[in-house]
Amino acid sequence: MSTVPANAESIRAGRRSRRSTASILVGFLGSMNLAITLLVVIAIASVIGTVLQQNQPFQDYLIKFGPFWFNIFERLSLYDVYAAPWYLLILAFLVVSTSICLARNTPNMLKEMNRFREHQQERSLRAFSNHREWQTDLPTEEVEALATRALKRNGYRIRRKEHGDALLLAGMTGSSNRIGYILTHLSIVVICVGGLIDGNLMLKFREWSGDLVVETRDIPVSRIGAESRVSAGAAAFRGTVNIPEGGRAGVVFLPLRDGYVVQELPFTIELEEFRVEHHDTGEPRLFESDVVITAPELEEPIRQTIAVNHPLIYNGYAIYQSGFGDGGSRLYMRAWPLAGDDRAAYELEGRVLRDDLELEVAGQSLRLELTEFETFNARRVPGVPGSREVENLGPRFEYRLRAADGTAREFRNYMRPVTIDDRRYFLSGVRSSPAEEFRFLHLPADADDSPELFMAFLDALTSEERLREASMRAAADAMDDFGLTDRSLIPQVAASGRELVQRLLDEGFGSVMEHLRQRIAEAGGVDDSQETLVMFSRMVMERTLWEAYRDALAATGDDPQRELGGSDQVFFQDAISAMPAIKAYGAPVFLQLRDYDHRQASGLQIARAPGQNVVYLGFALLVGGIFLLFYVSHRRMWCWIRRHDTGTMVLLAGTNQRDPLGFAGQYRALADEIDHRLQDASAPVRGNNEVEGL
Repeated sequence: MSTVPANAESIRAGRRSRRSTASILVGFLGSMNLAITLLVVIAIASVIGTVLQQNQPFQDYLIKFGPFWFNIFERLSLYDVYAAPWYLLILAFLVVSTSICLARNTPNMLKEMNRFREHQQERSLRAFSNHREWQTDLPTEEVEALATRALKRNGYRIRRKEHGDALLLAGMTGSSNRIGYILTHLSIVVICVGGLIDGNLMLKFREWSGDLVVETRDIPVSRIGAESRVSAGAAAFRGTVNIPEGGRAGVVFLPLRDGYVVQELPFTIELEEFRVEHHDTGEPRLFESDVVITAPELEEPIRQTIAVNHPLIYNGYAIYQSGFGDGGSRLYMRAWPLAGDDRAAYELEGRVLRDDLELEVAGQSLRLELTEFETFNARRVPGVPGSREVENLGPRFEYRLRAADGTAREFRNYMRPVTIDDRRYFLSGVRSSPAEEFRFLHLPADADDSPELFMAFLDALTSEERLREASMRAAADAMDDFGLTDRSLIPQVAASGRELVQRLLDEGFGSVMEHLRQRIAEAGGVDDSQETLVMFSRMVMERTLWEAYRDALAATGDDPQRELGGSDQVFFQDAISAMPAIKAYGAPVFLQLRDYDHRQASGLQIARAPGQNVVYLGFALLVGGIFLLFYVSHRRMWCWIRRHDTGTMVLLAGTNQRDPLGFAGQYRALADEIDHRLQDASAPVRGNNEVEGL
């Protein structure tokens, strides 16, 4: 018999333990400390998400932060803060915490709004800092009516309570202040729920479960498999798509980690025309797109112009103008070989971001990838300090030359020659990776603004046969000037000149002079004979260069025997300075842009945010709640009326905990009003124990 009570007692103890644990957990989740901590973490994360540009290609972050910090930030999901698992988890905890707090306190708040506290006693009312007392000959019924009118006129709701031979009028106003508390907490829940809705939890779940595969290859949309696609639906997303003029798209690309997934759309968007205007500084002033939306449910297509800050909203989808780029312009180029035996220029054509061309130059197999094209490129006018004047350098294009082993170099070439210090140059920038700045090769332009003369000069200097002929002529002329008659020395002198020319082409003029100084030092120092030898060797080299230049003039159709002027001297010096840089250029070919058919593309950002209206509702609740909390004051007033032998005693007391200073003035005005009403209704009123305080 004793075992049954013991078992029952243990069951009751277990239930008390479970209730205790549950109450502790609920108390923790609904605590103010937890809510404030979560809000602080969310605020910090939001600051990070604002300062650090989100959803950019991982390559950009790697260049900006370096490998060490890039890996740390990636593990913390800082590149997509608002969709990070820890951020969504914090939002969920904040929803739970605030909801528990609301559930625990809302019933008491609602009760407090209708609790007039009509059980106050005369002694307790006299303890209030704000109270005033009168003695009057008026009957209690008239005093009650007088006090009721005064309280109601000041906005108080009144409850009447009899206390034996006394009567208490309990007044209250501003009880909606308590609703402000409820609304502010409810707004946090609503805003967080909206954030969770727009966090696209289903997409994250598919990614975590492995059902959604991130695509990292740069391939056409038609080749992307179903495992990397998200079907059109009601989920939230924000993606981008580039549409060329005359093109259309029915998908957008969602950046995800180091790749992307394809979000299908329930409609098709077509770009009819794209327009861009520039400031004088070269910055875009205006760019806009004329788009057409077609969908099965539309009887007529929707036509609208989209510009920055003027999106198109259709069926819950917001389409923004986010940028622009090339849409597959066709470029007509001339390839000038810089190495190899065959130096004949040839024509090329291809479309930007569309065509990859195969090149065979100097025994190398290269793939030409056209990556970018711009028609407007501004720079500040040099030589004018502080000037804001700019000039348009004209069209430029960028491309990669990829070798058979996969390595590639990026190039940036300008179509027209650029004027630098009153000289004209073709600029060609090169870099080995996006993390580097472009280093520019300056090729001098001839009188026809063409690189033809420079290329002919380079061919004359790098062709073994043509350089030998030029050096032989130069050696013979130099020997005649020095009075040397032994013609058998011409081949030896010419070979010495070619050696110096080759050193000049490979390492520059400084290396040539250093080589000559070493020859003097090896010969035992400087004397007249050594100085003469150095002068002679340098003369042979320079005359070889000039003979090669005359050969280049002949190759371009110019008269090689004409008298060379100052412009020839300038071009000659610039060309000789550019020769050593060709080796560091890293490409066996220079591409000159001859013409183009421009086709632009509009960069559109398409977003669906079903939680947006929920968030707006939350902010409306927050504004309303803050207004009630700050601008509505919860005030209480009591009027104690008691009949005694000599007349009627009236006691008025009031309180307001949030704004005691402001309430003191309001209380004084109400008390003065009652005082005036009492005096007007009877003989002079006797006041005793009158206290007004703060």
